[in-house]
Amino acid sequence: MSGNITIYIAVMAAFTYLVRFLPIALIRGKINNPFIQSFLYYVPYVTLSVMTFPAILEATQKPLAGAAALGVGIVAAWKGVSMVLVAVLCCVTVLVLELVL
Repeated sequence: MSGNITIYIAVMAAFTYLVRFLPIALIRGKINNPFIQSFLYYVPYVTLSVMTFPAILEATQKPLAGAAALGVGIVAAWKGVSMVLVAVLCCVTVLVLELVL
């Protein structure tokens, strides 16, 4: 990477600030549109999912073990199992499948 690192940091800081500042500056009143409200409600969940799901598959030595753990975790969470137990079940699934495969 050639160039001045200070310029890169300044440009990154400016864009980060603008992304946070522009919605506050441009949207003055309450948002009444139900579609936009529901869209904004789900944005954090979608962002977290987009960052998490690829890591689940790539964190293991065998992607099949990660996919199986993801499936076990989804089913366990759907059944109402506590979050700690879901994490333990996923870890055990990966451990067993890494040893078997």
